[in-house]
Formats: sequence, C-alpha cells, structure tokens
Amino acid sequence: MKQTTPTNAPPEVGAALQRLRLARGLTLEDLSRIAGVSKSMLSQIEREKANPTIAITWRLANALGVQIGELLSDVEKDVELIKLVDAHETPTLPGAHAGYVLRILGPMELAGKYEWYELTLAPGGELVSQPHDPGTTEHLTVMHGSMELEVASSKKKVKLGGTARYVADVQHAIRNPGKSEAKALLVVIHR
Repeated sequence: MKQTTPTNAPPEVGAALQRLRLARGLTLEDLSRIAGVSKSMLSQIEREKANPTIAITWRLANALGVQIGELLSDVEKDVELIKLVDAHETPTLPGAHAGYVLRILGPMELAGKYEWYELTLAPGGELVSQPHDPGTTEHLTVMHGSMELEVASSKKKVKLGGTARYVADVQHAIRNPGKSEAKALLVVIHR
C-alpha cells in the first residue's frame, strides 16, 4: 500500500535542495559558504531531519539562483541545458578612478573557488590587488594590447596573446603602460 503525504504537511525541501545543489556541481561545503548556512544544517535539511526557516530557504534559493517556490515544490523542474546571460546582465565592477572595468563572467555560485573576468584597462589604468587567500593563483591572457604585471617585487610585460600564471597571495598589480585600451581574460583559482 502506497503512503501519501497529507495535504496539510509541510513541503519536503530536502530532495529539491539536494537535486538543485548536485545539478550545479556543489558540495555541501560549497553551498554552506555561498548561502551562509551551516553544513550540518544543510545535511539535516537534505535528509528531511529539519525544516528550514523562511530566511534560510530564501538564502538557499538565492545561492542556487532559483525562485523560493522551486525549493518548496514537489514537482521536479526540467534542468535548463543552456543558460544565456546577455551583456547588459553581466555584473561589472567599475574602477573608473583607476582606469579599469572588470566584468564578472563566472557564475556567482563558484565565487571563492573559480572566478573569471574580462579586464579592460584604459591607457595608464591599473588594477591593484591586495593578497588573496593562501594558495590562490591567477591566470591572465591578453586579448588586446599589452599589459604589465607586477607580483611582489617582480615585473613582466605580457604581450598580445600571451598568458601569465602567477601567485596571487601576495600584493599584485596589472597595468596598461600603452597608449591604447588593453583587454584580458583573468581567471582566479582559490585553493
């Protein structure tokens, strides 16, 4: 005899949470860091041992990039195979005061793990960064113009098409010493 859930029972969020988390390739630890919810609480929710508060459900939905109703629904939604982000929807960090524009190309759920950006430097512009967490590395590929890279006390020029790979757990700077705009793909890998 098949048991049915009473219609007045709270939704079982655990299965939806686990399905959405795994579809994004996230571990419990990853989701914990992104959503600001403890790993043990996430584990309890996924095992249906705890029901999340509305505040926690809201944080989880935001971290997973879904509407809150998707976590509360028993209906499995088709996974979107291709998700497009139009140029005007791409988050941008303007650094006009320093002559740079940094477009955030990577998805927010990977922030703090893998990040990638399009860096545009005006002539004389620079992106100066304080040390990141220990073990962090960066990979800079110049797609237009050329750039100068300074890591601690070492300086190197990166020409068009060239890639520089360097430690980013020390102070570092990327500059455009040229007379025209320079553009690069910047990948940050946190350990």
